[in-house]
Amino acid sequence: MINFWEKLERPIFALAPLSGVTDSAFRRICREFGADVVYSELASTTALAHNPRLTLAMLRFDESERPYVVQLFGSNPEYFAKSAKLVTEVLQPDGIDINFGCPVAKVIRQGAGAALMANLPQAREVISAVIDNTHLPVSIKTRIKAKDVEIADFLEYMTDLDIKALMLHGRTLTQRFSGPNDFKGTREARRHFPGVFLANGGANNAANGIELLQQTGADGVGVGRGALGRPWIFREMKALLNGGRKGPIAATDIFRVALRHAKMAEELKGRRGILEMRKHLCWYIQSIPDAGKIRQKLAGVNNLENIQEILDSIELP
Repeated sequence: MINFWEKLERPIFALAPLSGVTDSAFRRICREFGADVVYSELASTTALAHNPRLTLAMLRFDESERPYVVQLFGSNPEYFAKSAKLVTEVLQPDGIDINFGCPVAKVIRQGAGAALMANLPQAREVISAVIDNTHLPVSIKTRIKAKDVEIADFLEYMTDLDIKALMLHGRTLTQRFSGPNDFKGTREARRHFPGVFLANGGANNAANGIELLQQTGADGVGVGRGALGRPWIFREMKALLNGGRKGPIAATDIFRVALRHAKMAEELKGRRGILEMRKHLCWYIQSIPDAGKIRQKLAGVNNLENIQEILDSIELP
């Protein structure tokens, strides 16, 4: 087994998985801005086990994205086994990750995500099934607590399994994506896990990301929502860590990145890529004056020409 995690320089700054967001175009942009590892969107093991064509297409990647980790979600160990084998043989990413942290209701109702974390025997079966069906390093993403299961209990239950890396969201299932990150709980969880340990949750800007890193003693930080419309957050965190401080990115540079992102999305997905870019475009301009009015226009774009015209029409101070 080639464990890429061991070869990465510390601290590690990773693009965390986000459903409907961390597609190939966005991963490439984030890699260019310094993300050391990028994760796929959440991939359903049920879909991969029964009708994998569309999900495999969603998971395809460019060599420039490596190291690239495919994240799987579900609850059936048999489906995880089939998915791990299929992803390994067909896609050949650098690693496979198992989602034990998603708090979204439709995922929880399937017994997946954070609900699976709360089911220790089944969670163990799932991890074992993946490890047994891939030669790739297996990692997991969890929360600090899911229902009655604390992260320390979860890790102790899995202590003999060959898990190479952990990304820990420092909030409970009931907190979802808001509220304070439990720095102390994350720091204590570090003692229960010998592999690569990434802290996650609340890294909404470079300063918060470095605080999360330093307060938890983690090997790195996973950034999800903090990268939305700000893929340069990885570069900013590295600069801040090294004693530097970059000023706000110029609006013209934001527009340039947004347009390049849109062109890449269209190249990869056609018109669907442009439609999916609408949310990204709205995120990109969130710091621009009169962002609300601009957002209304960007929410209706249908092609690159629309995007270019809107960006060109923005009057900057």
